[in-house]
Amino acid sequence: MSSGSSSRAAGCTVLHVDMDAFFASVEVRRRPELAGTPVIVGGAGNRGVVTSATYEARRYGVHAAMPTSRALRLCPTATVLPGDVALYAEVSRSVMALFRSITPLVEPLSLDEAFLDVSGAGRRLGDAVAIGEYLRARVFDEQGITCSVGVAGTKFVAKLASTAAKPDGLLVVRPAEVMAFLHPLPVGALWGVGARTEEVLLRLGLRTVGDLAHVPVRTLQRAVGPAAGAHLHELSWGRDPRRVVPDEPERSTGHEETFGTDVDDPAVIHRELLRLSERTAGRLRSGGWLARTVTIKVRFADFATITRSRTLDVATDVGQEVYDTARALFDALGLDRARIRLVGVRAERLVRAGSTPRQLELGARERGRREAELAADRAARRFGAGAVRPATLLHPDGQRAP
Repeated sequence: MSSGSSSRAAGCTVLHVDMDAFFASVEVRRRPELAGTPVIVGGAGNRGVVTSATYEARRYGVHAAMPTSRALRLCPTATVLPGDVALYAEVSRSVMALFRSITPLVEPLSLDEAFLDVSGAGRRLGDAVAIGEYLRARVFDEQGITCSVGVAGTKFVAKLASTAAKPDGLLVVRPAEVMAFLHPLPVGALWGVGARTEEVLLRLGLRTVGDLAHVPVRTLQRAVGPAAGAHLHELSWGRDPRRVVPDEPERSTGHEETFGTDVDDPAVIHRELLRLSERTAGRLRSGGWLARTVTIKVRFADFATITRSRTLDVATDVGQEVYDTARALFDALGLDRARIRLVGVRAERLVRAGSTPRQLELGARERGRREAELAADRAARRFGAGAVRPATLLHPDGQRAP
């Protein structure tokens, strides 16, 4: 493995570029007096959630998705900022435009990270390491923020390398070095290993990727299922045949609802988000799509409108998962009885259901949710839309909510 020498890029044409603490870094750029201090971006109040934090805050144990109240107990000197999605999107567009000036093969994963295939850019800009260092310098010079770069022969290893390089670093993992880099990592580093799968693997005594790699594939398949076992076995040996896929046409689907009168009751908003999430997920399943990103839209009584988005670890078509994300996004706003005119839920960055690995979770609850929703789809086709609904969408008298 190498942290810099361009002569060590043989066999490496894939870059994973990841902005460091992106939202928080953009906020510090806007408020330079906060540089070097703990900064948290997220909702305030008892229900607020951290969306990003500077590394100064992370040293206290603060991390994304943590309740802001707990983050402040861990780091009481932190500055909490509400965030500015429009600004982050603007910075992201500029960064992605820079990437596309290097190569047309750019596959964004979210606002702050992307894969690049630079196999065709070597004659003009040098090898993958030189290109990675060039991108890091350009991002800092033009945007005032730092990024970390992983350089490897495959997407999977490049992503792990960028994580290991954080913050503000570059790590090269040549094909001959993959096993030495990969096998000491915890099994949870493998794509698709959720909490329950990790628990099963740990019970089998498989703590590192190397432990897992040396287990017969049939043993893995008996433990976690045929597809998951084969998938994990391939990744444990660094085998990832997926290519960098440039931007696909933007696809999305969703629903929104304008209330008859302005609403300030969070329970009513939650119920509406659930209904919209169920409808949105139903459209995903009927079209054979999975969503990588969930976005909510909130319009207030004065017609001011905001949106909030979150990219999922694994794409989904399950209504409960869409709702859990939508509700977390809404709760993170920390609204205190604000009067709301409209809410919406949208599934974005859609991919075909057969083109991406699903979350390798073994819990009966997760499997049961999708099976129940598929059964509801069949009932809707036979008896009409709304034949089966979550209980929380029923009125107390047992009648369906409108």
